Amino acid sequence: MGLLTEGFPTKVTFSSGALTSGVVTMGLMNELEVTPPGFAGGGPNDTTGMRNTAFRTRMPKKLITLTPCTLLLKYDPAVYDEIYAMLNDNQAIVITFSNDATLTFWGWVDSFTPDACVEGQQPTATMVIEPSNMDGDGAEIAPVYAA
Repeated sequence: MGLLTEGFPTKVTFSSGALTSGVVTMGLMNELEVTPPGFAGGGPNDTTGMRNTAFRTRMPKKLITLTPCTLLLKYDPAVYDEIYAMLNDNQAIVITFSNDATLTFWGWVDSFTPDACVEGQQPTATMVIEPSNMDGDGAEIAPVYAA
């Protein structure tokens, strides 16, 4: 597949709620920028004890955090009802990259924050998606990448 050479188009779709067919095709929202989730190790575990002689010792944590996904969107105000219905709704979310590769993960819409409406500029909003890494039955689900 190779490296991505272009970010356009990157799209986000949701498995439940009113926006299941994708935010672009619904006509209510359209992605301007997509920041996919990343990974974080969670920082060090301090393993220093009274028998250390010169250094504090540390080891990595065992669990990994999938970081939030952020979207900058243009939107129709009619989206308010759909967003309200999707807040805190744990569901499968798919990011489709410009090369048609996908990243599927479980999470929920945590916030939808409109930016200031300004004369001469298109109104935008920021959506934050929090990964849960857990399906509707409570099973731990890792993100899945498909080329």
